[in-house]
Amino acid sequence: MDAIVDFFRVYQTTIGVIGINALLALSVWVTLYAGQLTLGNAAFMAVGAYGAALLGMRVGVPFPVGLALGALLSAALALPLGLAVFRLRGVYLAIATIGFGEVVRVVLLTLPFTGKALGLNGIPPVTELWHIYLSLAAVAYVLWRVQGSTVGRAWAAIREDEIAAASQGIAVRRYKLAAFVAGAALAAWAGGLSAHLNFSIEPGDFGFTRAVQILVFAVVGGTPSVAGPIFGATLLTALPEVLRPLKEYRDIFAGLILMGVIIYLPRGLVTLAELRKTRRLQEIGAADVA
Repeated sequence: MDAIVDFFRVYQTTIGVIGINALLALSVWVTLYAGQLTLGNAAFMAVGAYGAALLGMRVGVPFPVGLALGALLSAALALPLGLAVFRLRGVYLAIATIGFGEVVRVVLLTLPFTGKALGLNGIPPVTELWHIYLSLAAVAYVLWRVQGSTVGRAWAAIREDEIAAASQGIAVRRYKLAAFVAGAALAAWAGGLSAHLNFSIEPGDFGFTRAVQILVFAVVGGTPSVAGPIFGATLLTALPEVLRPLKEYRDIFAGLILMGVIIYLPRGLVTLAELRKTRRLQEIGAADVA
């Protein structure tokens, strides 16, 4: 028992970051499940992080209220942005959301009350592990239920063939916008939790590199199910700690994992179980024929 307590004490921050990254991976999973490639979730994370931190430090807003207001602010920003950028598709949509992320970063660098390049320091460390993992469990459960709902089936139909989905009476634009806004709110909630976990934030924490990292979590884990992004975030966040003795070679292993998944498991690591089941059924079928 003492060993477990010591483990959690030593790796408490890493365990917290794993949960936050899993929430961020789920935020981009929502839009990917609806067939939209966006790279603006790091910007929405920044809005939630700065919003929750500033409301708590300058106005004295309670921690849960600050998280909720940060998420609502991101959703409010995502609504007009989604109406504008969803005229685009594919790589053009991704580029447009990257542009939005850069706008947010530059704004944070110029506004006096955000601390400019120095960011915000001395944020109250009120985030606890149970806050993070209760949020993760709730979000994962809701998204799992959504997958089998009318909304989830509409997202899946849009992902497979947008024109065919529209011909069946699905309000494509409305469902795509709903996915975008939901992903933005979720990323902002994760940002608020992260800000109150790490004591300080700065604009550089939410740049293009962070946006790509969030996307990689979801892609490596796999988009067919909610478990995929959580697994991908857990693996890629814990990997540097596991490979700490290798020092500068740690990033090489992460790159090799990404390349291997893209080449051999394009639907993510979560599909390994499906492949194993398929091969087993093939073996049973071959035995029956023999």
